[in-house]
Amino acid sequence: MDQGAPEVAGEPKLEHAEQRIAFEEMLLAVHQAQDRVVRLEMAIRTAVPDWSLAEVVEALMAMRGIDMVSATAFLAEIGDLSRFRTPRELMAYLGLVPSEHSTGETVRRGPITKAGNRRARRTLVECAWSYRHPPRVGRKKQDKVAAAAQPVREIAWKAQTRLYARYRALLRRGKLKTVIVTAIARELAGFIWAISREVAPAPVMAR
Repeated sequence: MDQGAPEVAGEPKLEHAEQRIAFEEMLLAVHQAQDRVVRLEMAIRTAVPDWSLAEVVEALMAMRGIDMVSATAFLAEIGDLSRFRTPRELMAYLGLVPSEHSTGETVRRGPITKAGNRRARRTLVECAWSYRHPPRVGRKKQDKVAAAAQPVREIAWKAQTRLYARYRALLRRGKLKTVIVTAIARELAGFIWAISREVAPAPVMAR
């Protein structure tokens, strides 16, 4: 070990110089990745206010588990949610509805279809993990909730209470957590659709 190199609290004690070199290289890679994340997040924050979906992004941030990056990433993949006439259409587009196998009059439901946009589905599933915790509005989320319109706040709170109860019910039935969170993500898509309709209602079709 290089006796001249200062030790930082929390760093592992390495016996050989080669180990320290490898460790420093990995640490540098981590720092570079963190810096890149900061730059990308700053670019997103700068670009969002001028985006046509900026109002929807702001509204979705009132929901638990959704911040500016996840809201922007989801909408960037999906686009204008008003093109989906029902929540079910959005769920199907995300590949979050169960697959079906029919034999005569028998219909069997299988795993989710995983059709549609994979990146948007992954983002939604990651957000859905937060609903395993009891309903509450944390300090970091309070400003975003307060800035939202009353109907949006009501939908966001309804999502918390509904999805947490759903998570606990499925857990008691012995379902795998990954399966539960996928089910939560499916219902979360419905709440996202509802908020988008409050903020940007679907255009009325001319007759």
